[in-house]
Amino acid sequence: MNDGKLGRLEKVDLRTAWKDEGQHFTPWLAQEENLQLLGDTLGRPLELMKQEKEVGPFRADILCKDRSDDTWVLIENQLERTDHSHLGQILTYAAGLEAVTVVWIAKRFTEEHRAALDWLNEHTDEQISFLGLEVELWRIGDSPIAPKFNIVAKPNDWAREVRAGAERAGMTEHRRMQLEFWTAFRDHMAENSEMRGSTPRPRHWMNFVAGRSGFSFDTIATLWDTETKSENPHVRVELYISGQDAKTYFAQLEKDKTAIEREVGQPLSWYSSENVQSCRVYVKKQASILDTEEWPKMREWLRKNLEIFNKVFGPRVRALDVGKT
Repeated sequence: MNDGKLGRLEKVDLRTAWKDEGQHFTPWLAQEENLQLLGDTLGRPLELMKQEKEVGPFRADILCKDRSDDTWVLIENQLERTDHSHLGQILTYAAGLEAVTVVWIAKRFTEEHRAALDWLNEHTDEQISFLGLEVELWRIGDSPIAPKFNIVAKPNDWAREVRAGAERAGMTEHRRMQLEFWTAFRDHMAENSEMRGSTPRPRHWMNFVAGRSGFSFDTIATLWDTETKSENPHVRVELYISGQDAKTYFAQLEKDKTAIEREVGQPLSWYSSENVQSCRVYVKKQASILDTEEWPKMREWLRKNLEIFNKVFGPRVRALDVGKT
């Protein structure tokens, strides 16, 4: 036990860590662990798609995907106070892409620019969201500098929740059951795991980021087997691979099949159809989402295997190289 003395938080100038927005801050933010920090602040799982994304005559600093609904998230950075030039750029980004979230990060927001984002959120289509975040650096004594994001402008979540409630009222019984199952699973993961998934939806799956574009860890509770085209109630955890290089990446992973299955602790199903570009590696268990008494066991089975997949496949996925044969 210490002598009762406590450290004092000290605010650090942003330029101490990042001399330049484009050369230092943007590459730092694009790193997986830092995007996760930003995603945790926003409450959205972010997956990097591209740095310096062209949108009209401008280049957005970072383009991400929101893995909860596969919509675009554009990020524009400033290490100084907000200005009109960047406000014009984020408007261009919103006009250039559909169903987009625009995130404007700056050292400090002026009241005028904060009010402008509030006005945009109130008067634009609900598929477009504008968020303003101030970034800070802090440390205690000689400790490493720690970043912190503060949301200063965001959409009216209450109004959107009202609309979401209206949509839920029109769901079928099965859809309501799916939403209830995944909402409970999200809460189960929040209490028992560091992994965070997509927003619960009335559908048969929930996505988790795998640390690389074109890959995701998916948890599934379904009554239907898409491979056999037959009724087969089960839960499943899978590594899902998509994109033009999916077959190449799948083949590279399959070469390590013996070691992977040994680390996972059980045989896996390796699925790559000639008629479908995407590929999957999965493990499944017979169970029905209609049996609500079994939900606690289903949630725990999904969590356990999801964490194993993340541990075993995560490093391998990030190390894959399309140039290898």
